[in-house]
Amino acid sequence: MAPELQKRTLAVESGFDSSRFDDDGRIKRTGTLLTASAHIITAVIGSGVLSLAWALAQLGWIAGPIALIAFSIITWFNSTLLADSYRSPFNGTRNYTYMEAVKNNLGGMKYKFCALAQYVNLAGVTIGYTITASISMAAVKRSNCFHKNGHEAGCHTSNNMFMTIFGVTQIILSQIPNFHELSALSIIAAIMSFAYSLVGLGLSLAQIAGGNTGKTRLTGVEVGVDVTSSEKLWGSFQAIGNVAFAYAFSTVLVEIQDTLKSSPPENQEMKKATIIGVSITTIFYTLCGTLGYAAFGNNAPGNFLTGFGFYEPFWLIDFANICIVVHLVGAYQVFCQPIYNLVEGWFTRQWPESKFIKGFMFRLIWRTFYVIVTCVIAMLFPFFNSVLGLLGALSFWPLTVYFPIEMYISRAKIRRCSSVWTWLKVLSGTCLVVSLLAAAGSIEGLIKEVSAYKPFNSIS
Repeated sequence: MAPELQKRTLAVESGFDSSRFDDDGRIKRTGTLLTASAHIITAVIGSGVLSLAWALAQLGWIAGPIALIAFSIITWFNSTLLADSYRSPFNGTRNYTYMEAVKNNLGGMKYKFCALAQYVNLAGVTIGYTITASISMAAVKRSNCFHKNGHEAGCHTSNNMFMTIFGVTQIILSQIPNFHELSALSIIAAIMSFAYSLVGLGLSLAQIAGGNTGKTRLTGVEVGVDVTSSEKLWGSFQAIGNVAFAYAFSTVLVEIQDTLKSSPPENQEMKKATIIGVSITTIFYTLCGTLGYAAFGNNAPGNFLTGFGFYEPFWLIDFANICIVVHLVGAYQVFCQPIYNLVEGWFTRQWPESKFIKGFMFRLIWRTFYVIVTCVIAMLFPFFNSVLGLLGALSFWPLTVYFPIEMYISRAKIRRCSSVWTWLKVLSGTCLVVSLLAAAGSIEGLIKEVSAYKPFNSIS
């Protein structure tokens, strides 16, 4: 019997106490508008904020803020469509995950395409987090070196050692049952992400107040001075991918909605929570991006806490980077758990009687193998902005735009070629073109960086 059916049956057999159980047999949900808004802010604000100053340097004072606001509006709009997909239009049953919503609303090949897009995105994010965490660990070592030996010292260090440390940590944590479900994990992640973001914001303000700022332009980096015309073009596309990555959180919205109590209706509360969460996040992102660009100018580093636009106070930079590492240690586990469950579930179905498959040893071997693979790929492609840009480009259109729109069209039975249908299709097509351009810029950046890079020789 399926776990969900078991829970429902037990609830019915026990008299189904409506004060303790919801209509699906699960323990009564207690989430509110406030908790859902907090979950959204926690899900959005993360390592993507680190690249926003660089993104604005590529785009400039006009296109940069427009991109931030445009992505926030598109994300908010499609999130409101997604909120209506939580319950089935036929019998009101709940969809507990993003993929379940796609399966029950669209089914067939679209469900398989969603699974492919989501699992590729999850795997990519774990690789990106490995790169980001290792760079932050290396930055702590370099920060102390600069403080001791002066800002002109090289203080270069290999990232591979820190990727290995991060990987070993993840191998250990991967063996702890339900580690990703620890209630304290999201609280710690929220505190850490806000901490390092606020440190970066404060340091940018201090640098601006001190008058030691870089040169900025309305159009960003200057052709013929900072970059060539082709570098400007590809860099702008890559920057759009970085902005998209910063807003990549749609896949967890259904899970957040599943925490809300049934009255008022979940979709109404979720729509309110989305506008609150996305609005606060956009204000925060705009401040981080614009103040970071104002502080560094066109020479803004790809990661404004590890690129050493700031040197002092060194202890504060160390603290911010330690917060990044702590955040990503837990976030890695959250993102890799669906991949673990997918593979382990498939093997269990293929060999249901196998004690080895159900035992600890198989889990140890498989999860260790996965972590090693992500670390090796991170060592081969340790390029922060290019990887983040590619991840943002690959996930934005299918997961943030396409599926919410297709589910809405299906549920609302929008007539083909009607004005609403046409407008939604134009929006989806435009976002697809933007995602393709962002992917092209990021791939071009990866090719350029790989051509000048010796494998397994990542140096900060």
